[in-house]
Amino acid sequence: MSKILIIAPSWVGDAVMAQPLLRRLRELYPDAVIDAFAPAWVAPVLERMPEIRRVIINPLAHGELCLKLRWKLGSALRQDHYDHAFILPNSLKSALIPFFAGISLRTGFKGEMRFGLINDMRHLDKQSLPLMVERFAALAEYPGTPLHRPVNNPRLTADKERTQTTLAKLGLTPKKTVVAFCVGAEYGPAKRWPAPHFAELARMLADEGHEIWLLGSHKDAEIGAEIENSSNGVARNLCGQTDLAEAIDLLAAANLAVVNDSGLMHIAASLDKPMIALFGSSSPGFTPPMSDQARIISLNLPCSPCFKRECPLGHFDCMIKLSPKRVFEEAAAMLQHAGPQDKNQGK
Repeated sequence: MSKILIIAPSWVGDAVMAQPLLRRLRELYPDAVIDAFAPAWVAPVLERMPEIRRVIINPLAHGELCLKLRWKLGSALRQDHYDHAFILPNSLKSALIPFFAGISLRTGFKGEMRFGLINDMRHLDKQSLPLMVERFAALAEYPGTPLHRPVNNPRLTADKERTQTTLAKLGLTPKKTVVAFCVGAEYGPAKRWPAPHFAELARMLADEGHEIWLLGSHKDAEIGAEIENSSNGVARNLCGQTDLAEAIDLLAAANLAVVNDSGLMHIAASLDKPMIALFGSSSPGFTPPMSDQARIISLNLPCSPCFKRECPLGHFDCMIKLSPKRVFEEAAAMLQHAGPQDKNQGK
């Protein structure tokens, strides 16, 4: 039986997009044991992937070298006798621990000066592999072998009992169709639809009889409070009141998600949740929501995508001019066409 260690990405969305790689590894090596080494903040995502046996927490802060500690962590992993490591980040630091662990085969893209640390070096052809999910999945194939297509969409498992526990903890007893707003974007404000727009959309949807939940981390709590207040309280601010695992539970209970380009967008897509993804400064051409139920709305202005954290031109037109009315019309159409099962899944 082979033992595989995945060095996971540090971003939630990237971790979600690694799941098709795991599914392909399971197809190629059905008896393999697959573990993941990951930061604590992405562990809840990996724990919802049935291919993974266990998640080993990486205690290092993002970007922290700590060479001595990396050597200790890698040395401790020697006792697990892993045969193969897949290093998904492109940094030099991410390749150190599997090297120190003495894992004989270490696969990854060329990246940041990693010669010797990675002994199964792959050269990325961005033209043939435009999507991040494709790039991760391609690592499963033998060197020189084309990507196995079609690439499966990422899929996380949802547990109904855990969802009910989370609903009870937060005092949520949804009796209406639930629309979840994922209001944050970790990368920067240029990815975030304005709070007044979310508030206006909340009022419009509430007038149609829908319940609104605001999801995000503690960093989004202030934005969530602004939306809740501006919506006259029809939007329930849950930002910062849940951990990531509980946010996954709540998205599983929602009937529709309206999301910025964020980690929660990829989680909603991986739950195959009907969703509207709002793009401005970023591009769905590289990291789109991987779901047939996703609808992307973007103004496609000449200045976008700029991929900046803040609008370099100062006007932020790509998001400001994306009107709540347009998003409402799309949301109303999606909710109208939801089947009876979809309309009752939050109850």
